[in-house]
Amino acid sequence: MTTPGLNIEDAINTVCPWSGKPIAADSLTRYRGAVVGFCNPGCRDKFERAVTAFDAALSDAGLDEGMSSE
Repeated sequence: MTTPGLNIEDAINTVCPWSGKPIAADSLTRYRGAVVGFCNPGCRDKFERAVTAFDAALSDAGLDEGMSSE
């Protein structure tokens, strides 16, 4: 699932935060306004699942005020 409108040149990183491998153009996501790159769609999707779970936990605890995943 490639996110439309994201360019590898705009990524804030050059290596995947999960694997340490170089990022790929088909494995980008937007997090809190920044383009973040991953080495493959699996790592990107793993990140998106982790962030969703973390944001939900913060929300459940009432600690998400002023936070945005966009």
